[in-house]
Amino acid sequence: MSGVVLPPRPAARWKGALAAVVVLAVTVVTLLPGIGVEVDLGALARNWQNGADKIVKLLRPDWSFFPRTVGPLLETLQMAVIATAVAGLVSVPLSLWAARTTNPGPVGRRVVRGVLNVVRAVPDLLYAAVLVAMVGVGALPGILALVLFDVGIVVKLVSEQLEAMDTGALEAGRAAGGSQLQVNRTVAWPEMTPGFLNQLLYVLELNVRASSVLGLVGAGGMGLLIDAVRSFYRYDQLSLIILEILVVVLVIDLVSSAVRRRLV
Repeated sequence: MSGVVLPPRPAARWKGALAAVVVLAVTVVTLLPGIGVEVDLGALARNWQNGADKIVKLLRPDWSFFPRTVGPLLETLQMAVIATAVAGLVSVPLSLWAARTTNPGPVGRRVVRGVLNVVRAVPDLLYAAVLVAMVGVGALPGILALVLFDVGIVVKLVSEQLEAMDTGALEAGRAAGGSQLQVNRTVAWPEMTPGFLNQLLYVLELNVRASSVLGLVGAGGMGLLIDAVRSFYRYDQLSLIILEILVVVLVIDLVSSAVRRRLV
C-alpha cells in the first residue's frame, strides 16, 4: 500500500459556486433602478397583446409581394459576395502583418492592430450611414461598410490562428536564408489557407444578414424595401422578406458547411 500514488485532489468546488454568485450579483446590479438599465418587466405584461397581434400578422406572409422582392434580394446577395471577395484580398497581407509569427517587427504589427481595433469598434450601420452621406444612396456605401466590417473580423481571427501555429517551419525557413516574405509565402500561407477560407465563408453568412439591415440607412439591398414596408406597417410583406432572408442564409450555411468539411 505504501507504493500507491493517490490522485491529485480535485479543484475546490467552491470556486465554481463563487463564480456563479458573482455573475448573479452583477446581473442583479445591472437591473437595479437608478444604477442599471431599468428593465420594466411589467411592460411585457401590459403590452403582450400588441406583440401577439404583430406576430399573427407576421405568420401570414403576402406571397403576391414576392416579385417586388427579387431585385432587392439579388442586390443584397451581390453586395455580400463582392464585399466578401474584396475583404478577402485585403485581409491576406493584413493578417500576415498583424501576427507576431509572420511579422517580427513590433512597430508595424502594433500599427496594423491598432488601426484594426478602431475599425472593429465602429458598428457597420454607422459606417453605412457615414458612407451614404459621402457617396450617396445605393449599393456602393453598403459594400464599403461590409468590407470594413469583414476586414476587422477576418484579420483578427486569422492573425490569432497564425500566432497559434507551430513556428518550427517558419524558423527553419529563416535559418535556410529565406526572407520574411518568402517564408510567409511558402510556409505561412499554406498553413493559414484552410482557416482563412473558413472565416471568409463565415463573414459571407454575416454579410447577407448585415446587408439586409444596412439598407435602412440607404445603403442598398433588401434594407430599403424593409424600411418601406415597415413604414406602412405591412407586416405581411415584412414576413415574406424575413422568410426569404432566412432561406438564403440557410442555403449559404449548408453550402459553406459542405465546403468546410472538405477544407478540414
